[in-house]
Amino acid sequence: MFPLMETGVLTENGAVQPDSRPDFRHVRYWIFDLDNTLYRADNGIFAQIESRMTDYVAALLKLPRDQARLRQKELYRQYGTTLSGLMCEHDVDAEDYLHHVHDIDLGELGPDAPLAEAVAALPGQRFIFTNGCRNHAARILDRLGMTHLFESVWDIRTIAFAPKPQAAAYDSVVRAGGVDARASAMFDDIPRNLVPARALGMTTVWLNNRDSPWTQHGPQMDVADGDISHETDDLTTFLNSIRI
Repeated sequence: MFPLMETGVLTENGAVQPDSRPDFRHVRYWIFDLDNTLYRADNGIFAQIESRMTDYVAALLKLPRDQARLRQKELYRQYGTTLSGLMCEHDVDAEDYLHHVHDIDLGELGPDAPLAEAVAALPGQRFIFTNGCRNHAARILDRLGMTHLFESVWDIRTIAFAPKPQAAAYDSVVRAGGVDARASAMFDDIPRNLVPARALGMTTVWLNNRDSPWTQHGPQMDVADGDISHETDDLTTFLNSIRI
């Protein structure tokens, strides 16, 4: 592979300044989380999903709702997803659970033309990598007007119910997509999910939803400065600002 040549930006007075935009010219595989990444974390969608998770746990374990929520969070922290915990400890049918928790109202979610245009401009192949369900992903992408932009959706089935941030999940999707990790960029709203991606050589981008409670839940994992290549709170603006 030939080294990338440096380019510059022409100023008003005719001078050339170094191009300081984030350099993604090596990337040919673009890997995006779904929930709270391709849409705003404060729009209520994931709150609906979480509420239905609690409802499922309450009905299954015959617990009051407040106790069911605590149990759900314990399972999430221990196993990486509530579903994984329920499968391990209660032999829950995955398809029944996934259908229940993703049966939500998407009426408030509409097309995002600026983001779709920015994603469409990315050279190479684009994928969704989610701990959720491909059917849910299909509904979200349809509402956003982005179904046609992605090569594949890698969901919890693709990774054999071993969720992010387990290293096995990333090995599974690298094989599934035939991707070169060193030529890949991964975008996620949860920092710990980027740690294994960076360890494989991916460029990582954290969608910093500072007010989102879900980034604080789940398994504990140390995140070093080197695990996050870039940080943004606006995916569309970021994608329009990079060198490709």
